[in-house]
Amino acid sequence: MSRDPLNALRLGDREFRKLAEYIEATYGIRMPETKRVMLESRLHKRLRMLEMTDFREYLEYVFENRGGENELVNMVDAVTTNKTEFFREPDHFDWLASNLGRLYEEYGWGRRDNPLKIWSCAASTGEEPYTLAIVMEEFRRIQPHFEYTILASDLSSGVLEQARKAVYPEARIEPVSPQLRSRYFLRSKDRSLALVRVKRDLRRRIRFVRLNLMDDDYGLRERFHVLFCRNVIIYFERPRQMQLLGKLVRYIESEGYLFLGHSETLAGATLPMYSVAPTIYQRSEHA
Repeated sequence: MSRDPLNALRLGDREFRKLAEYIEATYGIRMPETKRVMLESRLHKRLRMLEMTDFREYLEYVFENRGGENELVNMVDAVTTNKTEFFREPDHFDWLASNLGRLYEEYGWGRRDNPLKIWSCAASTGEEPYTLAIVMEEFRRIQPHFEYTILASDLSSGVLEQARKAVYPEARIEPVSPQLRSRYFLRSKDRSLALVRVKRDLRRRIRFVRLNLMDDDYGLRERFHVLFCRNVIIYFERPRQMQLLGKLVRYIESEGYLFLGHSETLAGATLPMYSVAPTIYQRSEHA
């Protein structure tokens, strides 16, 4: 008896539960029933790419066949959400720009022997770390001896590859002022393409790495003065939020800063952090 091709391309209850449980356990991303259609739609592309006829075959390939090990990376790329833009939630960048002089003078962060270390831990296609680099470069125009490093990580290899290329449609840099556009972006020679690219000097300031925030060990042996973890924990249940935040705080220097998304909070968390501005937290000096 032949299988109904329409039903074969639907994500059945068993397959959905298996995928949802794996994604949540491994990556911390909630996959409630309301996301079934989204998951099904995004994974259809992988089925077509692999010339598979149904989700059962796909799951066997991913979880039971050795050839599926690499496919896990593609599956994660397909199901993760990567919404971002330049200067998103601009209050954070305004606060940082306004306080860099104080951090440089009072803490010595950014001096040659103590570069300001920044981590953008959900970098997506690169808009956030490149915005951070622009803010840093603008301060360097005032303080030429200022030094900084930026680590940008994400779960998705696909978006990190886009971030490394640093090529964007012109419409994506609308939040960037004309003055900053001319300083930090190059327009395509073929104007019909309507593309821009971040200038090389800025691109070289950022190190991109693939990293799963749910891992026990991130492989990092440094601590950061500024950590951006914005619009990440909203996808997790409260226990996982606390677990993740507890790990991230360990990577923040004494008196360093954590930036969360505007819909996120540390309220109720027993962490050595206190609020200094809306969704901006500082680590206690002796913690």
